[in-house]
Amino acid sequence: MKDLEVIAADVIDVAFHLHRDLGPGLLESAYEMLLARQIARRGYGVSRQQAVDFEYDGMRFDAAFRIDLLVEERLVVEIKSVERLNAVHAKQLLTYLRLMEQPLGLLINFGGATLKEGLKRVVNGHTSFASSRLRVNQSTRRD
Repeated sequence: MKDLEVIAADVIDVAFHLHRDLGPGLLESAYEMLLARQIARRGYGVSRQQAVDFEYDGMRFDAAFRIDLLVEERLVVEIKSVERLNAVHAKQLLTYLRLMEQPLGLLINFGGATLKEGLKRVVNGHTSFASSRLRVNQSTRRD
């Protein structure tokens, strides 16, 4: 099983190439289809528009929401094609991660001038799965 950070890096690489080659302006569904296909070509399992069930307070909610992409059943990818991301987009992804009990998601906006301005990593909790170069507030003191 590939490391979650390796999977995320590969998805970001694919998204970067798609944005560079096609630019902004396509519908979200087009980017979703293309991203899923390119990720699959790299050998990953990818589910599109996967329905997600959850339970809360003894109640079950079937197909309560759909996530754009689920890569290797571990990485949630939410795709947007808007001029600018809003705080609600990251909150939406964080809620998905919490309900699915997944540690990491990528919010990718193909609508901006550059992919860098539209790419956000959303982490559910603060487990130490991230590589050391990606962690913040880590102590540099060695005892």
